[in-house]
Amino acid sequence: MRNVTLAVLVTAAMLAGCSSTEVVAPTVSVSIGQQLIDLKKARDSGAINQNDYIRQRQALIDSVR
Repeated sequence: MRNVTLAVLVTAAMLAGCSSTEVVAPTVSVSIGQQLIDLKKARDSGAINQNDYIRQRQALIDSVR
């Protein structure tokens, strides 16, 4: 009985080590050009207004400098 208990505890400890709450996000590399195109599409579709478009566009351009 003692060996069974020990085996259960060892198995539980091993399984606990396998679980993880860490989320691994894929690295996404989108060019500045593509971001500018997407931003223009958002403006053209009405998802963002002209002022937001100008502000975000300038922020993208400044991030390259």
